[in-house]
Amino acid sequence: MRDSSPGFSRRGFIQSLALSSLAVGAAPGVAATTANKSGQDHQALGDSFVVEAGWILREAGGELELLRDGQVLVRRGVIEEVRAGRFSDALPRLKLPDQLLLPGLISGHTHCCSATPTRGIIEGPRSYARPLELVEQLSDDEMDALTALNLAELLRSGCTTHLEMSLSLRQAESYVRSAEPWGVRAYPGAMIPGIERLFAIWFRENDQVLMDAESGTLDEIAANLAFCKKHMGKGEGRILPMMSPHACDTQTPATMRALASAARELGTGLHIHLSQGQRETDTVKRLWGVTPTQWMESFGMLADGPVFGAHMSGLDWDIDPPILNKHGVVYAHCPSGGGAGNGTQPYPEALAAGMAVNIGIDTHSNDYIENLKLAVLYGQARHELLGEWDSGRESQRPTVWNAVEGATRIPAKGLGRDDLGVIKAGARADLISIEVSGMLNGTGALPPEPLNNLLYANGRMVRTVMTDGRVQVHDGMFVADDPQHILRDGGEVAKKIWRQLEAEDWFTPTPR
Repeated sequence: MRDSSPGFSRRGFIQSLALSSLAVGAAPGVAATTANKSGQDHQALGDSFVVEAGWILREAGGELELLRDGQVLVRRGVIEEVRAGRFSDALPRLKLPDQLLLPGLISGHTHCCSATPTRGIIEGPRSYARPLELVEQLSDDEMDALTALNLAELLRSGCTTHLEMSLSLRQAESYVRSAEPWGVRAYPGAMIPGIERLFAIWFRENDQVLMDAESGTLDEIAANLAFCKKHMGKGEGRILPMMSPHACDTQTPATMRALASAARELGTGLHIHLSQGQRETDTVKRLWGVTPTQWMESFGMLADGPVFGAHMSGLDWDIDPPILNKHGVVYAHCPSGGGAGNGTQPYPEALAAGMAVNIGIDTHSNDYIENLKLAVLYGQARHELLGEWDSGRESQRPTVWNAVEGATRIPAKGLGRDDLGVIKAGARADLISIEVSGMLNGTGALPPEPLNNLLYANGRMVRTVMTDGRVQVHDGMFVADDPQHILRDGGEVAKKIWRQLEAEDWFTPTPR
């Protein structure tokens, strides 16, 4: 995927072709047709422009509100003003009259390189372990092809900021190689222990395996700290690496102290699988006498900077939520974690406990809009079942407003970023637009309550994506690079992995 050829790059050509359709005063679809057929040279957006949208979800007076027929003035990557009336400036205009404009969506948990090698083959159900191990055996170029495809999918579905827990240091380097030139906002790090060592430690038969692995894990922590320092602030400040331990049940007191020290030195926080299942919580209680949350707090890991914890299906609901809330820890709820239809997570319980809940991606699906929708629908079903079972656990029925705020303002606040996750003056121009008036999720007219239309949408209905005012998706077309090239190269690598799995007789008959 790396193009070192001189002259005008393939990525630059694709961007110039698409952005030539962003004309002054012209609707994007019409301008694209004119540009492609007549070759007219329309003015691109540049560093100052206006976005006009049928609906805008803006922040005003500290509250979210929907603004009908609103306009957003952007200068040099920053939102300067949001209003209902027309700006008089003779600036380029991106007209989105039938679309909903949202802040760029934030995933508090991704494993970017690993979605497409497992998608569609683990729903048997089969274990995702072997496909993920094979990813690590790829060459750098092959790994870059996989990373680029998955990263493009994340952007294509409106996810502009990623807390990326790459499954190895090599995958983390691959992630940065794609994310930086595409203008992605990211908090990357490599999982510790990495995928090559993880399963032997995680699924150990006795705890001596964990103790014997301590030295290797300490080496990984040092290597990841060096990675973070090397890439800190790249991409004009958009790349801010953070430490990413796998989970508490794959750590020892020595590695926890080293992780806490490294995170404190970096100041960007921690990203971890936290009480991702009951087995983890039981293991940590057995070994150290406390819950994973309590154990992290004892090392000062919750107090120094942002902390995002994924899954949390094994929380001790009597002990953990007050501790997490005290430190502003964000729960990254991943509806499609483990693959499609792989059970639900405690989203309704977390809302009832007043926790900060983000909608995360995890691994197998990169469609953020689909995951946002699943969070609401799975969460509502779980809430009803908890009530029927009279479980005694407090639960709150999720709404689409909960999910949208959990995709925008809540993770931004957890990161300490008041310039992300909102559309208001002074915020970064991380913006996405979603078609809410067309077939399948609309009615042919601009809807009166457009957030509800997201419950019928998916990532293909995202029409515009920009980060710091830089357009990465225009009129539903990925323009940060050549999408056909990305699909072809990523597909070839996936086929290579499948061939190896077939040679190992990994594929088993799926239930009918």
